[in-house]
Amino acid sequence: MKSRGAAPPDGGYGWVVVFSAFLTMGLTAAVLKNFGLFFLDIQSHFGVPTSTTSWVTATTIATFHLGAPLASALTLQFSQRVVIIVGGLLASSGMLLASLDLSLPWLYLTMGILQGLGISFSWIPANSMVSHYFVRWRPIAYAIASSGECVFAVMFSPFFQWLIEMYTWQGSLLIIGGLQLNLCVCGSLMRPLDAVQRSPRENKDDLDGDAVALPQKRTFFFKCSLMRKPEFFLYILFAIFAAAGFFIPPLFLVPFAQSLGMDKYWPALILSTLSLADLAGRLICGWIANMRLLRNLQLLTIVVTLLGVVLLLLPVSHNFWAMVVFALLYGFLFGCVVAIHITSIVDIVTLEGFDNGLGLFMLFRSIGGFVGPPAAGWLVDQTHDYSTAFYLSGLCLISSAVFVVLVDRLVQRRKVLEAEVDQVTNNEREEGNVE
Repeated sequence: MKSRGAAPPDGGYGWVVVFSAFLTMGLTAAVLKNFGLFFLDIQSHFGVPTSTTSWVTATTIATFHLGAPLASALTLQFSQRVVIIVGGLLASSGMLLASLDLSLPWLYLTMGILQGLGISFSWIPANSMVSHYFVRWRPIAYAIASSGECVFAVMFSPFFQWLIEMYTWQGSLLIIGGLQLNLCVCGSLMRPLDAVQRSPRENKDDLDGDAVALPQKRTFFFKCSLMRKPEFFLYILFAIFAAAGFFIPPLFLVPFAQSLGMDKYWPALILSTLSLADLAGRLICGWIANMRLLRNLQLLTIVVTLLGVVLLLLPVSHNFWAMVVFALLYGFLFGCVVAIHITSIVDIVTLEGFDNGLGLFMLFRSIGGFVGPPAAGWLVDQTHDYSTAFYLSGLCLISSAVFVVLVDRLVQRRKVLEAEVDQVTNNEREEGNVE
């Protein structure tokens, strides 16, 4: 990676990178979060069961995660800038082609695979860039960048609903595809870290040296050996179970609300409220993590468990205001999880292994993201009750918290052993100096 050899500035141009990542999150994750608004229209248009329709979103989520190792590898080979621009083109073309409305399998290919790859190629390098530009302020920087998902989701929920009513869901996808072309602009702002820290004169003087060093910096290599670490393997299991529960509520919240007789704009308002709480959760949890009051993994265990409990209780709400309260709780805790579950990878594999760790994390998380929504859709088809989807989501998240507890214990045990080894080494050096 181009930025590998430079020291993180913890500010400066890093805040431009954070702003670019903020926009990237909004144009990728916020769009995916609002796929639920299209759910019933697509289902009624093709006349298929709930489980069949949910495969559109499931394919997007799975491709998003499966593309993560490839996105990480291409980032190592080229740069974050190049990969994000390619991601923008893929995401935009996916939505533009999906608007042709050829068939449901066509949506699996375009809205699913192409859109998923585009999101992956944009989201992964953006997170990587923020992590490499910051050390001390990394939790806050990542919380601000990831909050772009929430800010845009607040605006997109009523905007997408308006687009659907004015231009149908096909026309809405066409417009969204045009918006996602702005990801290419976001990618152009992702300047490599070493280029930022050197003057133009230094860049010119070092041209020959860079020509020699370039093959070493762009080594196409992916460390699957990280899976040998028991703490990282357990964190992968957390990712699978958490992802199975993560992506169910945004998809089924709107149909659940409409099944209770709410007008179309009320569910969109609930999604906007959820996104505002999500934003608050990311910023507050990022601030708490930066204060080091608790270890990241301890904090993650608490918020994931609470999130699971809230989802188990959400189906008891049968009116608008009750749903708003549970949506606020769900959104806040969801934001807390998002704020720290990626940066916690650094605690497990160190910054040197972060890019590879993130790629593997996203790869295996695709299993949960691919299985969760269709499984929830199958339960809804069998029971004719959207509540079962939220019960499944809550149970998956509570189960995932168990693995985080185990990871935290292993990481702390490893740190104690490393401290003991360092102590013995220092004692031996002191004895050698005395002799």
